[in-house]
Amino acid sequence: MANRYETVFIMTPVLSDDQTKETVNKFKDFIVSNGGEIKHEEDWGMKKLAYPIQKKTTGFYHLIEFESDGQVIGNLETQFKRDERIIRFLTVGLDKYGVAYVEKRRRLKAEKEQENKTPKED
Repeated sequence: MANRYETVFIMTPVLSDDQTKETVNKFKDFIVSNGGEIKHEEDWGMKKLAYPIQKKTTGFYHLIEFESDGQVIGNLETQFKRDERIIRFLTVGLDKYGVAYVEKRRRLKAEKEQENKTPKED
């Protein structure tokens, strides 16, 4: 049975847009090629780090939510460690409450965006 996971990784800030997209696609392809299914992803963009990592103070953050077997996680994290563009990563398993929370958060965000798109009538 597949479990739901959420992984956030930080890429080095010296990457171009194309390099950032290539890096994200590399890990998405890895998940899919190992039998996983991408459920959601968010590009959080460049953010300031809480403390310097490898003498860097900023990084590109990206979140991927996916379903896969547990064996994929170890291999995915090995891929993160081998890639010099990744400066930090964290993968967590979501229980049923975590899945419900992220789906509710996404739904509320979509509703808020929809409200902002509709023109206000005075």
